[in-house]
Formats: sequence, structure tokens, C-alpha cells
Amino acid sequence: MPKMKTHRSAAKRYKVTASGKILRAQAGKGHLLAHKSPARKNRITGMVEVSDRNLDLITKELPYIKKYSR
Repeated sequence: MPKMKTHRSAAKRYKVTASGKILRAQAGKGHLLAHKSPARKNRITGMVEVSDRNLDLITKELPYIKKYSR
């Protein structure tokens, strides 16, 4: 049986914690930052947990991560 391949762009976009939660960066920090307030830019900095709705799609792209049961 051949090995499953990891989706490389997904591997770069998501981080997995030690407990198995999948984290993603928040949207809105890539460009058009001049008109956004500093407080707004600080709020969208950092990582947040992936929603339950998208978890199945992401785990298909990352077949070798340690699974987290909710």
C-alpha cells in the first residue's frame, strides 16, 4: 500500500499542539493595514483553534497528525 501524502500548503498553514488541537492564523493581517487601527491589528495577531466544521477537511489534508477528539 502506498504512503499517503501530506498536503504541503496545509502543513505550512496549520500548527498542531501537544494535545492535538489544530491552530490557524487569523485572517486580515496580510495587506491593507494602513486604515486598520492598531487595536484591531493586535486583536487579529496570533493563532486560534480551527472550528469543528473545518476539522474534518483539515485532518484529511494532514493524515499523519495526532488526532484530537472533541
